[in-house]
Amino acid sequence: MPMTPTLQSRIRGMLHGIALGDALGAPVEKLSAAQIRERYGRVTSVMTRWHKMDLPAAERNHRIRGDGIVTDDTLMTLALMDIYAETGRHLDAWDMADGMVRQIAWTPRWVPELDREAMLIDRLFYPEKWIFQRHQLSNCDPRQGGIGNMVNCGAAMYIAPIGVVNAADPRAAYEEAIAFAAGHQESYGLEAAGVMAAAVAAAFVPNTTIEAIVDTVLSLAKDGTRAAIADIAETARRLRGQRDDHEAVYKAFHEVIGHYSVMGDDVNHRSDKAGRLSDAYRPSRLMAIEELPLALGFCLLNDGDFRTSIVDGINSGRDTDSIGVMAGAILGAMHGEAVIESEDAAQIDRANRMPLQASADAFADVARKIIAADRAASEARWVARAELGLA
Repeated sequence: MPMTPTLQSRIRGMLHGIALGDALGAPVEKLSAAQIRERYGRVTSVMTRWHKMDLPAAERNHRIRGDGIVTDDTLMTLALMDIYAETGRHLDAWDMADGMVRQIAWTPRWVPELDREAMLIDRLFYPEKWIFQRHQLSNCDPRQGGIGNMVNCGAAMYIAPIGVVNAADPRAAYEEAIAFAAGHQESYGLEAAGVMAAAVAAAFVPNTTIEAIVDTVLSLAKDGTRAAIADIAETARRLRGQRDDHEAVYKAFHEVIGHYSVMGDDVNHRSDKAGRLSDAYRPSRLMAIEELPLALGFCLLNDGDFRTSIVDGINSGRDTDSIGVMAGAILGAMHGEAVIESEDAAQIDRANRMPLQASADAFADVARKIIAADRAASEARWVARAELGLA
């Protein structure tokens, strides 16, 4: 009987899953599923050339991608891990205003897409730059930092470490993620962060399954986010016998998610969209981000298979890297380091100048200390309650 993966093993698997999903999805981000099929057939390797790489540098924002390079999804995950290392405790919105602002705006690091050392904010999309605008420049109440931001998956994409420090306690992970990410996102963007953290925490339960993880997040998710996950999950279970018919699966998934997201295949922001009336990216209790429901759907479709779920997700088009990141985080945490293929790990480390296993192991030490402090605090509470006659 195989041994249950340790905390350290699961963190290694989770961080590798994040980077792998990011590296696989980055070269095809913003292409539709049909465009990916036309250009690539099916992307299965990190050694994939970015579809914009042959454009002039100015037309690709002076960025490089492909061959294992990761994006802001992975970099912000590492930044959140660093905040935990600095504080040694659970986080809230004040840590977004303090720790995350310093991580993105005042801490130089190697940014692979820029091929140079820079502040992370130089690479971030506007909804993530909002963290600096709201907290340092506007000096808002940290709990109100997410108000007014573009509602997107920006907080959910890097929130997985909160699931780790609340391993096997999905409700606590959900609540901490909401408290922390309120400084960045609002509405269904904030809800997705809470649910994503809960999914990762649930993945740390020994001998769990993807079915149990989805059931857990459905018990916590609210409003459109819950409805979207439930509908995608139902569709995924129905289509398991057709999982190799990728075109049919993508069509069915996109039809379902279309009830909760108006984004569609046209995800590029262009001048002709300026001033256009749309329900996209604004607060709503009825809507959901696409990435998390789709990631969970591909995990269910493939019965929790790590590599297949990620590859299916990134070939479905649109926000491919974030779909891959979320599937990789959840299933990497569930399976542990057994999912890591050495060639992929070596290429990702080399391409990004990042020793990911060392980062995972350092974070495991931090997580153990936080979880040990939780246990001590819980035991002290029960001692106090016993004196009140509640034992």
